[in-house]
Order: sequence, then C-alpha cells, then structure tokens
Amino acid sequence: MPNPISYAQNNRERHLAELIEFLRIPSVSTQPEHQADVQRAAEWLVESLTAIGLENTHLIPTAGHPLVYADWLHAPGAPTVLIYGHYDVQPAEPFDLWHSPPFAPTIRDDYLYARGASDDKGQVYAHVKAVEALLKSDGRLPLNVKFIIEGEEEMGGPSLSAFIPQQKELLAADVALVSDTAMVSPAQPSIVYGLRGMCYVMLDIYGPQRDLHSGTFGGGVDNPLNVLGHVIARLKDENGRVLIPGFYDRVRPLTDEERHLLAQYPFDEANWLAETGAPQPWGEPEFSLVERLGARPTLDVHGIIGGYTGPGGKTVLPAHVHAKFSMRLVPDQEPAEIQSLLEKYLADILPPTVTYELHWRGGAPASISDLHHPAMAAARKACQETYGRDPIFMREGGSIPVVGEFQTYLGLETVLLGFGLVSDQIHAPNERFYLPNYFHGIEASIRFFQSYGERD
Repeated sequence: MPNPISYAQNNRERHLAELIEFLRIPSVSTQPEHQADVQRAAEWLVESLTAIGLENTHLIPTAGHPLVYADWLHAPGAPTVLIYGHYDVQPAEPFDLWHSPPFAPTIRDDYLYARGASDDKGQVYAHVKAVEALLKSDGRLPLNVKFIIEGEEEMGGPSLSAFIPQQKELLAADVALVSDTAMVSPAQPSIVYGLRGMCYVMLDIYGPQRDLHSGTFGGGVDNPLNVLGHVIARLKDENGRVLIPGFYDRVRPLTDEERHLLAQYPFDEANWLAETGAPQPWGEPEFSLVERLGARPTLDVHGIIGGYTGPGGKTVLPAHVHAKFSMRLVPDQEPAEIQSLLEKYLADILPPTVTYELHWRGGAPASISDLHHPAMAAARKACQETYGRDPIFMREGGSIPVVGEFQTYLGLETVLLGFGLVSDQIHAPNERFYLPNYFHGIEASIRFFQSYGERD
C-alpha cells in the first residue's frame, strides 16, 4: 500500500475531477431560486464523505439550509479535530464579466475558474481528500475528526450560529481546523492566528414629514442630510481613530511577540498601492500598515442614501436619509458592548430637530488563537514539509464569525491554514483556485493530521 502522500499524488486526477463535479452545483445560498441546488450540494457532500469511510454522515435540518456532519472517532487517547467549511457560494452576477461560465469549471494556466473554487469548496474539499488518503493508505486516522460544513456562510451563517451553543457535546474537540483564508504567495504558506470581528449598522434619520423646498424652508428646518454629515464627521478623526467614548477601552494591546511576527510579513507597499489605486496609505500613524490592516479596529461608512441624486439640480430638504456603516473589532471588544456605546453616543450627538432609528444587521466577535498551541506547531511542521519553508503567521482584517463562536461556545482554538491566494478573485467574476495549491493543500492537511495526532 502507498503511504498517504503517495496516495494523494497518485490520485490527483480523480481528486480534481471530483472537485469539478462539486463546483458544477450552483449552491448560491442567498438566492431562493437556488434552494434546490444548495440542498443538492449538501447531499453530494454526504455521499462523498460516506464514500471515503467517514461515519455518522448525515444532513442536519435547520431553519435555513442544512448542515453536513460526519466523524471518525476511533483513535482513543489522540486529539480530536473539528474541521469546518462551507459548501454555499456567492452569487455569480454579473455573468457577462466571466470569461467562462461560473458553474462550468474551466482550467486555464493551472487555475481552476468557477464560483466557489477558492471560497470555499476547493479549500474544504482538500481536507476531505486528505482524510481519504489516510484512511485508504493506513486503514485508520492518527487522530479523531469531525466535519461540520454549512450552507449559509455567505448569508451570515445564522443556522450554524444557533446550532453551536446547543450542540456543544456533538462538536466537542481539541482544536478546530479551517481553510478559508489566503497564502502570501504560491510558494509562501501562511497561518492566520487572528481575525477581526464585525458590527454592521444601518442608521435612518427623519426630519420633516415630506421633502421641502430649500428656499421656502431652508434655515428654519434642519436638513437630515446635513445632520448625517455632522454625525459621520464625529464618528472618527482624520487619522482614523474612532471617537465613540469607550470604543478602545477593551482593545487588547499587541504584544512585542506579535509585532515582531507581523513585521516578518513580506508586505510590498508599492504593489499594495497599485492594487488599491489609492494615492498613499492612511490610518493611525503609531501603527504599521500591516498592523492597521489586521490588528486594529475600524469604523467605515459604506453607503448614504438621501436627497436628490438624479441628473440636474433639485433644491429640496429630504425628509429621510439613510446610512450604512460597519465596525471591524479586535480581540476583547464585544459586539453587544460596542452596540451599547454607539447607541449612547448617537443619543448624545444627534440634535432634537430630527428623529432617528438604529438597526443592527449582524455582529460577531473577533478571534485570536494561541500561537503556542500544539496544533499550531503541527501546522507549522506541515507547512515546512510541504512547501520547504516556514509559514508566515499573520492576522487578517476580515471576519469568519464561526471562528469566534468556536472560541466563545466550545472553548476551541482554531488553526486557519488557508490555501487560497489574494488574487483568487473571490466574490468577484472569474473566481479561481490555483491547482498546485489544491494538491499541496491535501498534502499539508495529511501532514497536519499526522503531526498533531502523534504529539506527546
């Protein structure tokens, strides 16, 4: 019998064919017309997990799209890894910007183009094939595994969020493993140990009962659009520091060890500026750009609706204006507390000449993993053996809410061992997955399971 790495290398063609079959299913969770496709993707996963020898494989019905669960628990005394991923994908529109159909996977220049190729079907399926390689080669796993794969990540994951605190025993493990992040480059692996949390807010400000003529009523009726401008100006200063009282009270300071690790990140500021199109970097001057992008909290306005925006002029005082904004949070900032601080601040700064409503549209805590956890050492060793070099440890500015929920409700540290690339164009037309990363991801996963399972 071949060893697991040889098995994976000998079966690359089949493993790719299976991924392509998975990607053909348009499992767009946010669009009702694809509800049957989402169900089909979940059922396809159950069949695939069962075929490789996992047990207790089944769909878990929810109020929304089903969860997929499977396990293999025959390694007494060895640790248990909870493997998370999602089988749902973003909408593919606008279709005319795709160079090949989004659900007809196409290979060009070692890239597999399809919606969901990198986010997250290709990455989670690498773990499935790693488990297959171990079971088919060794007849067993060096540790215990549980899979929980959801179909609502792209719509906020409400069903899994409700499921986790109710099913602590089912999901109990020693560590979680998630691959839904990016590497620094195809040759440079990376391990994300921190993610920012999120609060998303919508603010409605109401003035007069109807739009008013600015000549007749201007100077006597407060303009809700002007009020909104003043509010936004008082949310943060010109260097990006948030002005909500108490906002920074619980921000966990960066340790010297972290600042040293983050300084190792091979960040090319010139390329970053070229990619963004911004004239120069911006933000809190006492922190490096890498630190600002992943380890500092933010507040950003995403949209303003109000007044007349059509061609030509129209001199009105709008009756109602609307703004959307979010706050990215860092470890120890609790979304509920930040919500309370913002509500109090708005009550203090909004004038009595208008009324307002604040709507919360989701929140998730930040997460940070113990850099010295044995699973981190196993992931580092797996990267060294697969890529021939040490991984870069990094904090990422985005949010994966389930990682914070694993920490809060299950007490789990998470290893974020991503195989995507920043250039994978996730959520955009022409999403792609670099095929060597898929195959290396399978091998790195095998080595992670072996190393973590064999620890003292």
